[in-house]
Amino acid sequence: MTEDILTVEDLAVSYGRVQAVRGVSFTVPRGALVTLVGANGAGKTSIINAVSGVVRPSSGRVTFQGKDITRAPAHKLVRQGLVQVPEGRQILASLTIEENLQLGGWHTSGGRTEEVYDRFPVLRERRRLLAGSLSGGEQQMLAIGRALVAEPSLMLLDEPSMGLAPKVVDEVFRVIQEIRAAGTSVLLVEQNARRALRAADHGYVLASGEVARSGPGAELLADDAIVAAYLGLETG
Repeated sequence: MTEDILTVEDLAVSYGRVQAVRGVSFTVPRGALVTLVGANGAGKTSIINAVSGVVRPSSGRVTFQGKDITRAPAHKLVRQGLVQVPEGRQILASLTIEENLQLGGWHTSGGRTEEVYDRFPVLRERRRLLAGSLSGGEQQMLAIGRALVAEPSLMLLDEPSMGLAPKVVDEVFRVIQEIRAAGTSVLLVEQNARRALRAADHGYVLASGEVARSGPGAELLADDAIVAAYLGLETG
């Protein structure tokens, strides 16, 4: 039986009087790629931010590698191997590419920097340049590379394809699959539901802050009723 690296139980997230997430539960088996999909406003980013310690849930429980991390701050979770690639990339544009990577590995020896450069040769070529000079796709690769330097056991990716050209989206999903194949568990939040479900072992379809459906990614994608009701008209 596969061990779960992450367990989320009855999670709720509120912003003032607005309840963004209502009693969401899901698991990420060790070594798996699990995706949360749904329209804008479904609660995807609120969930991933609650898991990573960026926001505090109003109720529920989050367990990572057998430890309760529900109230743990984000920097402590990074040390434990739970690392987020945030929506919008959030690189430090006024620092060089190399400095961004060094900051990503602030708690490590930085030994994975060369591995990141091997995976993304364009970053090695431009490592002395300011990160703000990169294209959107290159910035996304830097954001993923910055997370890899932190030596994650579980990588959380929030909308990694947002705003990218189709060919760059292909590259991003190829890299995500490689990361998973190398042994890192992945929790993927993605508006491009079809693309995410094609890549995922298991998917959770969110609607209005709740889990509407769940199952193997391929099965959800093959269900015309789910596609029509929840997944919209994304392509790719």
